[in-house]
Amino acid sequence: MSEPSGIDSILQENRKFPPSKAFSERAHLKTREQYEAQYRRSIEQPEAFWAEVAREFHWFKPFERVLEWKEPFAKWFVGGQTNVAYNCLDLQIERGRGEHTAILWEGEPVHRRGAENAEKVLEDSPQRLGGEFPEVRRLTYRELHREVCKFANVLKSLGVKKGDVVTIYMPLVPELAIAMLACARIGAPHSIIFGGFSAVAIADRVHDAASKIVITADGGWRRGNIVPLKDNVDEAVTLAPEIKTVVVLKRCDNKINWVPGRDHWWSDLMTDQGSGFRVQDCPAEPCDAEDLLFVLYTSGTTGKPKGIVHTTAGYMIYTAYTARLIFDLKPEDTYWCTADIGWVTGHSYVIYGILQNGVTSVMYEGAPNHPGWDRFWRIIERHKVNVLYTAPTAIRAFMRQGREHPDRCDLSSLRLLGTVGEPINPEAWMWYHRTIGGERCPIVDTWWQTETGMILITPLPGAIATKPGSATRPFPGVVPEVVNKQGQPLKANEGGYLVITKPWPAMLRGI
Repeated sequence: MSEPSGIDSILQENRKFPPSKAFSERAHLKTREQYEAQYRRSIEQPEAFWAEVAREFHWFKPFERVLEWKEPFAKWFVGGQTNVAYNCLDLQIERGRGEHTAILWEGEPVHRRGAENAEKVLEDSPQRLGGEFPEVRRLTYRELHREVCKFANVLKSLGVKKGDVVTIYMPLVPELAIAMLACARIGAPHSIIFGGFSAVAIADRVHDAASKIVITADGGWRRGNIVPLKDNVDEAVTLAPEIKTVVVLKRCDNKINWVPGRDHWWSDLMTDQGSGFRVQDCPAEPCDAEDLLFVLYTSGTTGKPKGIVHTTAGYMIYTAYTARLIFDLKPEDTYWCTADIGWVTGHSYVIYGILQNGVTSVMYEGAPNHPGWDRFWRIIERHKVNVLYTAPTAIRAFMRQGREHPDRCDLSSLRLLGTVGEPINPEAWMWYHRTIGGERCPIVDTWWQTETGMILITPLPGAIATKPGSATRPFPGVVPEVVNKQGQPLKANEGGYLVITKPWPAMLRGI
């Protein structure tokens, strides 16, 4: 049987939604012509283009060459030395953002007035949520810097050195962000494992990355239940005896097994650092542009986890730059990406890309439907979220529950919406546009993968008209092509394989 020559699309979608004049006037890129000019320069003069972008960041040592391309291997900003945590924190403080909220976190459990610890909860979180009050924490850039420096000293005191891989298996709490930034600060690559994964998954990843330390918590909250994270780590140690140190955050206060000498409470270690070290005793480690920043495991199409390798400078610059233009970030923005940090979306667009832009990044610990299907919309209302970045899977789940849940909340603070994770069907796109965006918010439908590190194809919201079900245009520096199985380019409206033909700064460096 002969193979089909191409792929036919049954999707016929002609609706287009240009950005409003008011949105475009305030956007970083305001017109299609500006986008075309920037894209053309990024393709025709890529090294000059990226050198100009890179000079906005902090370098301990300037790069000597923008790109070294020996197909299929690329090195970006060769010879330069920088540090991602420095650009996320120190540089923002130097630019006057020290007292601005960096992380705005909300826990899953809710508390009733008069309950234990309710007064503290109410101080931080004065607005009602269905008659109850959630736990809310805010960390300014200066406070986050202090906590990151303290935990970086903790890691050093535990014997972690530059180049050592640190495994992180935690709930979505601020300490997860603190741990990953502390690793980046001392040049210790992190391997973050989604908190829903099993002991076997932990052991496999620990063994593959040759990691000797795991940072975890006693448990994490999910739909009102405690996920036994520490128990899973204990089981993983029996399968991966190379784990010699376990740091445990007390989150749920559930009963756990304790191994003296191996297990350490996060709070005890941080208290020791607070009494024995000055915060400024942990300067950011100068890291080579191509030093390993993190390993992130993804199963892809094989079913067997692969450790995707991302390095320092190219990933740092491209995630920050894409975040700024695609989400049209402004200093006053409160931005919420609903992804878990255990996925690449959380790495790139909850922490690294967002904090480098000096805005507020919202983190929510739990399930979108706990205690009810209005939880996401209450978070937006309570914290006046301006930019929402979520998955089509979540959008379709909300659609099935009916619009009465978002309709009872004030979503007028929103000015931009985004989708990530898989293609979004036009029906879900239109529901998102009408029900959540009030027909006023552009939607950036983003295409990318763990391997790419950052968004590759997307509308830029002030410049490109959006279309239901379409990611529209390539980001500057990205050269896509649709080819057949033999690698031959196809004509317009012919289906085939999407390939990227030129290197980009945040691309994976290996497996």
